[in-house]
Amino acid sequence: MANKDKPSMKRNSDDMSLDDMNNRLELFDQRLDNIDSVVSAVVERVMSQPITISTTCPHCGKNLDIALVGNRRPTVSK
Repeated sequence: MANKDKPSMKRNSDDMSLDDMNNRLELFDQRLDNIDSVVSAVVERVMSQPITISTTCPHCGKNLDIALVGNRRPTVSK
């Protein structure tokens, strides 16, 4: 078998056209929107339930319980 020279598929960052940069920015924007949606959904789920954080004070060694209670605001449907 002979080794064939394959052209490099990598593009130099200087050779990137404006269209390529716009496409990459749009994909990045879509990914950020998806991450935002997932984080918002998780926060809504968590805040609909009371949360208790238990920790120990580093100075006196006493146990501390911190309760977080969230209110779910009613959504306005149009």
